[in-house]
Amino acid sequence: MAQHVQQVRKVYGDGGVTRTTKVYEDDDQTTVSSPQVLAARVVWYIAGVILTLLAIRFVLILLGANHGNAFVNFIYSLTYPLARPFFGIFGYTIKYGVSRVELSTLVAMAVYALIAYGIAKLILIDRRSE
Repeated sequence: MAQHVQQVRKVYGDGGVTRTTKVYEDDDQTTVSSPQVLAARVVWYIAGVILTLLAIRFVLILLGANHGNAFVNFIYSLTYPLARPFFGIFGYTIKYGVSRVELSTLVAMAVYALIAYGIAKLILIDRRSE
């Protein structure tokens, strides 16, 4: 168990100083060294990357970005496999370069966030809540 050391200095009106050292046992299991917490952080990091890429895709499609641009094409190509399973929900037809709201990408973002939340909770399931 990790220990925290805290030094307390008390100054009295007559000029006297008292120094006290307190040692606390760290009962909190959220230290970086915990493999469960590290695994949960990795899950959230990966989910954050996926959600960020999908958010960029959503904004580019919302603004009607030119598919011929290298960056736009890269983002569309990279996120297509992530968004594709959700295309049929709202009758999707691919129209690049046209400004529109792609609801299937928003649904994909919500589903991936929920999946990440569930995986992170499963990893940390045997930890007591404080």
